[in-house]
Order: sequence, then C-alpha cells, then structure tokens
Amino acid sequence: MSELSRRSGVPIPTIKFYLREGLLRPGRATASNQAEYEEDHLRRLRLVRALTTLGGLSVAATREVLEAVGEPLGRYKTLGVTHYALRSPVTAEPDGRDTEEQDAADGSTAEVERLVERMGWTVTEQSPLRGALATGLRALREVGADYGADELAPYAELAAATARLDLDQLAGIEDRIDIAERALVLTVLMEPVLATLRRMAQENEAARRYADQDGDDRDGDDRSGGAGG
Repeated sequence: MSELSRRSGVPIPTIKFYLREGLLRPGRATASNQAEYEEDHLRRLRLVRALTTLGGLSVAATREVLEAVGEPLGRYKTLGVTHYALRSPVTAEPDGRDTEEQDAADGSTAEVERLVERMGWTVTEQSPLRGALATGLRALREVGADYGADELAPYAELAAATARLDLDQLAGIEDRIDIAERALVLTVLMEPVLATLRRMAQENEAARRYADQDGDDRDGDDRSGGAGG
C-alpha cells in the first residue's frame, strides 16, 4: 500500500478509506498485513481521486460512476453517467416557488427548450443541465440582462465547436476508465482554463475597440484593466 500511495500521490489513510467504502477493491493478500496492488488499482485510485477532489462528488455519486464504468457501456453512456454525476455549473437557489411557478413567471425553461430545439441538440429530459441553464437565465434577468434562445444561439454555436474539440480528444481511447478520467479532465479542469481564455479575449477585444478612442495607455500601470475595469 505504501508503494501504491507513493505512485499515486494519495495518502495511505485516504486509500484505506476508499477500501472501506468499496471504491477500491482489495489487493491480493501476500501476508497477514501485506497485499499486492496492480496497475489496475493505480488507475482506479487516480479516477476515484479525480472524482472526489476535482469533481467534488460524494462517495455515493463516485460509486455510481465507478459502477457505470465497470459495466459494458459504450462511450455515450459512459460519458453521460460521468457528466450527470458532476456538479452543474449553476446551482438552483430555491426562492419558495417550484420550477413550474418560476417558469410561468419568467419563461426561462421554455427558452432553454427553444434553444435545444433550435440547435438540434440531443439533451435528455432528465439532464440536470436543462434546469441549471434556466436558473442561470433567471439570474441574468434579475440584473437586467434578458437572454433567450435567440441571444444564446451564437454562444451555443461556440460551445458546440468546443465540444467537438473535446470529443476529438477521446479518439482512439477504448478503455472505459480512461474515457471517464479524460471526461473529468476535459470538463472539470478545462472549464477554468476556458473561462480565463474568454476573459483574456475580452480584454484584447476591449483594447482593440476602445483603448485608442478613450485615450488609454495600454502599456500603463492602470490596474483597472481592459475589459475588467
């Protein structure tokens, strides 16, 4: 176990916890207090670690993903189980009204449906991302930014292009654990990278459009920044 801990970077107490919870199968006993762990244990341990730390999944949700990747599922279902287990980018904040009451008041859910239909996307009715997107639209509307399907469509096109790049990374990968692990990397770790790239692009675009006409010094020490100022 000490060797498994060294190679994985996961502390021994954490490995023991994963073993107790059934997230990691026991090694092959070689003595009363020793067991032999194989490469499969190392790969599984790294996936468990990614699910719980990067993905923020509970033990129960992690077990669900692990059971799924252990079944003879195709890539589509493996990715679906992994994605749906992850936290949504937007979490609904209850305000005393149920979803139907909220939608009757602002139509956000209807706009999500319109967008999915307009884009021709296959997104299941059970997808938590539908509700998360509707919640995000409500939050935007509350601060005076009224976005519907028409306004979101150009952003959805960019998201579709990004998704194609993401899924290209899975080409040639057949192992379900590798697929789930790569999906986590692309979804969890790439999101802050993409958000940062967007802000950098906004700063560049703001400088291109406004810096000269506003008389700003692009090389100055103005900490207000371009798009963020």
